[in-house]
Amino acid sequence: MNAPPAILAEGLVKRYPVFRGFRELARRPFDRRAVTALDGLNLRVERGRVFCLLGPNGAGKTTLIKVLATLVLPDGGRACVDGRDVAREPGAAKRAVGYAVGEERSFYWRLTGRQNLDFFGALYGLGGEARKRRVAEVLGLVGLEAAADLRFNTYSTGMRQMLAFARALLADAAILLVDEPTRSLDPLAADRVRTFLRDELAGRQGKTVLWATHDLGEAADRADDIAVIGRGRIRLQGPAASLAGGSRAALRRAYERAVGESEGRP
Repeated sequence: MNAPPAILAEGLVKRYPVFRGFRELARRPFDRRAVTALDGLNLRVERGRVFCLLGPNGAGKTTLIKVLATLVLPDGGRACVDGRDVAREPGAAKRAVGYAVGEERSFYWRLTGRQNLDFFGALYGLGGEARKRRVAEVLGLVGLEAAADLRFNTYSTGMRQMLAFARALLADAAILLVDEPTRSLDPLAADRVRTFLRDELAGRQGKTVLWATHDLGEAADRADDIAVIGRGRIRLQGPAASLAGGSRAALRRAYERAVGESEGRP
């Protein structure tokens, strides 16, 4: 039997309730308005691929990644990671993925990088010497050995992003979900992150990387496959070599056409 795809979404729906003030609640207590973030989305990501997800703000990129990371439950359809349904098997699905975001804010600022990873390793169920070894391994993998015992609040933005990758890799998951990993980074730090995702994680370790970004250039240069999301649906998907046509300009034209069609523009 063939292995399931790394990521599969079928008819995925997610709605968020609209926040209302007390006065409006009093006038219309039974009004249940909602914003649709994912509107019957379909997506398939094969194993060992770098898959870039492009789309404007509010298109649904972050919501999709949070659903796949089991942080948000879908309202309809289904999503699977490594063959595990995120709603029916959340524990197994969570273990199948690592999750890292740009501008990470959940680390403890007064702890060192090593102490932060040790804490999160314990939450992942890693124990004793095994946790200590794994923390040392991922620190080496992301190039933070020399800074491991410095407090997190002394880290640069690029170092914090690499520590976020280290945490995502603690459990050695086969699938990595990354949301805007180069946002706010200087050009050298951003290029280091791109090379790490493309060459180390996907190239050397064979991991699947789902990478949400606004940067058309990094998608054209680093992705195996690209999808464009607009208004909660995939509007365009295919191999990067085909969509980019060998140039960033070609990808931009395809992107603008897909986004324009999703918004009803000619």
